[in-house]
Amino acid sequence: MEMILCKLGEVVLKGLNRRSFEDKLLSNLRRRVAKCGSFRVYSKQSTIYVEPTAEGCDLDAAFDACRQVFGVVAVSRALPCDKDVQAIVATAKTYLHDELSTARSFKVESKRADKSFPLTSIQLSQQVGGALHQAFPQLEVDVHSPELTIFLEIRDDAAFVHGPAVSGAGGLPLGMGGTAVTLLSGGIDSPVASWMMAKRGVALEPVHFFSPPYTSDAAKEKVVELARELAPWCGRMRLQIVPFTEIQEEIRRKVPEDFFTLIMRRFMMRLAERCAEEAGARAIVTGECLGQVASQTMEALRCTEDVVSLPVLRPLIGMDKEEIVRVSRKIGTFDTSILPYEDCCTVFTPRHPKTKPHLDEVREVEAALDVSTLCDKAMAGREFLRIKP
Repeated sequence: MEMILCKLGEVVLKGLNRRSFEDKLLSNLRRRVAKCGSFRVYSKQSTIYVEPTAEGCDLDAAFDACRQVFGVVAVSRALPCDKDVQAIVATAKTYLHDELSTARSFKVESKRADKSFPLTSIQLSQQVGGALHQAFPQLEVDVHSPELTIFLEIRDDAAFVHGPAVSGAGGLPLGMGGTAVTLLSGGIDSPVASWMMAKRGVALEPVHFFSPPYTSDAAKEKVVELARELAPWCGRMRLQIVPFTEIQEEIRRKVPEDFFTLIMRRFMMRLAERCAEEAGARAIVTGECLGQVASQTMEALRCTEDVVSLPVLRPLIGMDKEEIVRVSRKIGTFDTSILPYEDCCTVFTPRHPKTKPHLDEVREVEAALDVSTLCDKAMAGREFLRIKP
């Protein structure tokens, strides 16, 4: 029966704690493919096998799900057979018949994980390649840039035949890097930053700041949709929606205009840290990119992180916009991110924001606000939404 082979990435480089990474990856894969049918998921020889155990399993959906599990670097559909040259040739002829019939050049690559197999990898490739060349005479052997590569893997339990593998998500198993609060706006950057931290094994608790009536319900639903689009990669999440209107109005009344954005960001960081403490998170993730806007200069970043003690993780800090957009398209959030609904960051935008603020000056300006009371009210008015893949 056809099955899925998942190749491990960085996990194989781990030392004494490698087993804990593999166990977490197996758990994540089992959870993700469970909705696709009954599968046995197990690990052997640095490969994870996803094997259907009943009729009616949706192998296409399981394959797509495996590609989005962090820790898996490559995924392929394969057909097992007996560890015998004739059986391997027969399996390749039938399993890859359409590909072999349409390709003009090919090669065979073999990997002999079972060293007791009587042929070397090169000998196996030569024998199987010769038999396939006779069966499909239009094929030319091209070992440098073939149109089709056939892969043979001789493992302990069976031989496996498959075509080229498809890239997986890479990174580390989700959950191995702890938990972080991620500031999720409706823009392009923050979903990409969230995805990049999830790729490093960090489980996420998204927080969104909502400012009705200045931002609409459509803007909030846009963020919910972004969280849903991240969920296939980032797993189950709890989205916290924090009311931010009163804070922004109070800032507008009592703070000089050029400090609006800085003080707003300081409030966001304070509220994010409170959310993190409740969720047991150990860091805050933002989509800030150095120099992209006035609030993302070195001086401004120093002022905004001044109010928190947790580490602030900024995975986009050295990227340019084209790189960020490229990742956004890859992970499927770009089209939603560019929908024309404003978020709270665009409310009361100053005409001439401070780009090189002094910390003492910012603290002095902020002293006009009842910070603690405003934060308490915002925390009390939160809305919680469960997001699942």
